[in-house]
Amino acid sequence: MSEKLDQLVDELSTLSVLDAAELVKKLEEKWGVSAAAPVAMAAMPGMAAGGAAAEPVEEKTEFDVVIKDPGAKKIDVIKVIRQLTNLGLGEAKTMAETAGSKVLAGVGKDAANDAKKKLEEAGASIVLE
Repeated sequence: MSEKLDQLVDELSTLSVLDAAELVKKLEEKWGVSAAAPVAMAAMPGMAAGGAAAEPVEEKTEFDVVIKDPGAKKIDVIKVIRQLTNLGLGEAKTMAETAGSKVLAGVGKDAANDAKKKLEEAGASIVLE
């Protein structure tokens, strides 16, 4: 079994960051889980007896780029979505037309701000979560 897992790790190591993020999203949807849950659970032992965390809150390092409104220039927004992701035309169109769609998930602050800027220049209303 170990050899099989090593081979899988090697294959996954060849994925781009965007492809890896998309893989995580698909696995979360298929299995009905969240990759963030183990991280949240790991913080629980540091909680005080009353249930309040005694440690300071760390600055957020991963962001989701979410479309709130595609705006009037949907074609331009679709083009930017296709540039930022490896989605096909139909998938990008569906994403652009669906409020609350995550264009990018779990990306760094700079990448999220860059994507937000490009999408807003195309006419979309974007939030970072």
